[in-house]
Amino acid sequence: MLLIILSWIYIMFTSINLGFGFDKIAGLKNKNFVITSILGLFSVTILASIWAIFGRINVEFYFFIFIINCFVFIKYRALILSIYKTFFNELKQLGKFLKLFLITSFFLIIAQCASIPYVIDNESYYIQTIKWLNEYGFVKGLVNLHLFLGQQSGWHITQSAFNFSFLFKNLNDLSGFCLLLGNIFAIQKLNDYYESRNKTYLIVGLLPLANIYFFQFISAPSPDIAVYIFSFIISFYFLENYKKTTIETFNLLVILILFLLYIKNTTLTFVLIPILLLFRNFKFISKKLIFSIVFSILILLLFFTKNIIISGSLIFPSKLPPLFALDYTISDTVETLYYKQLKNYYGYFLSDEQFNAMSTFDLFIRWLSLPKLNGLFNKISIFLIVICPLLIYKFLNKKALWMLYTVMTIQLCILFATSPQYRFFMNFVLFFSLFCLACFINRRKIITLFLLISLIPMLIIVFIPINLNRFSNNNFMLEMSTFSFNNSIYPYKNTKFNTPYEKIKTGNLIFNSPVENDFFGEVEMAIYHV
Repeated sequence: MLLIILSWIYIMFTSINLGFGFDKIAGLKNKNFVITSILGLFSVTILASIWAIFGRINVEFYFFIFIINCFVFIKYRALILSIYKTFFNELKQLGKFLKLFLITSFFLIIAQCASIPYVIDNESYYIQTIKWLNEYGFVKGLVNLHLFLGQQSGWHITQSAFNFSFLFKNLNDLSGFCLLLGNIFAIQKLNDYYESRNKTYLIVGLLPLANIYFFQFISAPSPDIAVYIFSFIISFYFLENYKKTTIETFNLLVILILFLLYIKNTTLTFVLIPILLLFRNFKFISKKLIFSIVFSILILLLFFTKNIIISGSLIFPSKLPPLFALDYTISDTVETLYYKQLKNYYGYFLSDEQFNAMSTFDLFIRWLSLPKLNGLFNKISIFLIVICPLLIYKFLNKKALWMLYTVMTIQLCILFATSPQYRFFMNFVLFFSLFCLACFINRRKIITLFLLISLIPMLIIVFIPINLNRFSNNNFMLEMSTFSFNNSIYPYKNTKFNTPYEKIKTGNLIFNSPVENDFFGEVEMAIYHV
């Protein structure tokens, strides 16, 4: 725990410095501490991505960031210190319960981050992807070792820039830091709701009620956490600024959405948000779009460059017709097989023969009636599609919320056509579930009771082992990790497995492969050495 806290202090210091610098360049005039930190995380991600084109993200990169940190802090010390002063003053203005809740959440998040990683994707490709970045940067044709390595999420690039791999190998907790930022943002908005009675503030302020769901992700660098937190923040700014958007707010939303897309391209529907704002506020911002256009092009080029190096394609994964093919581009056969697995097996748990024999309606019924968590969240998704128009009309009949509801519906339709897994839709499920809740609870005492009750399952998850057999079909996800006081100083290692490896040589490639292959994704994605 202690080492995680120290690493988060460094991340906070770096993200605030670089976020302040980003704000100065973009002219955003942002005053929010959390947004400044997120801007700094994006800045580091961009710099690390450019660096990874030419070499490893290792001690050399940290020295480079240290120089930038020193330069920015020395040059703008008074202004940066005022950001911290304002932030701490805002925390002091919180009510006693909100302060206590935030402090308790902080320690529970830290404890969960120090425990055994739970997310199975951490074992299949998170730690391997980050290791490749730390040792080599972007590697040409890396996707051919295993398809999952071709995903190379922007969040893993960010993690590789903050894990101090050359000093200590067990820091893997950026998602926990992101959840903490989300909780701070939410609690501040909830405190503002008590003064303004603005429903949008309440919806976002209830975000900590979802911590019970988030906790399964934060002991590993899951991109999903960043997607969920950033989605809430983007939705908040969209709802609050739809009628009248300044160019600063528009640029901020463009930046946040670009970061979201760079982390996970399944969030593509969020591109509709700045388009809607542009149409609604065309005469105010149409002549000031130069920054958003130029910055979007730069990020798109960086995204394409990353994908071309790693996978030989502009977009990975994608079934779009390729504009070109390199000698290491994955074959259509492999890509088709990958998409069939995503859609047929992971979406519906069907074989190809079963999938092809079913009609669209049959597939929908199959998807809706899946057992355990899959079926539960699928049913909730459809319930929200049906019930939200009624609640929007009755409780918060704002055009912006109707627009956001439309974006949610489009996202669900796209998932049906590609890979209908609830985790690709959970950001909308969470937001509109909390919207539904906000329609019926608005008194401070009731909200306080809900927040207090939400701490109980968090405490249970952190300290009591829970068997998930009733909720999950995945044999590798049947028991939640718990905190051990042995990890009070040093966090648990980055993997839950103690797998023996053997060296295998294929041509000029030498790699480590598990002796026993109990988990498919673990085999080819052990730490490779070329």
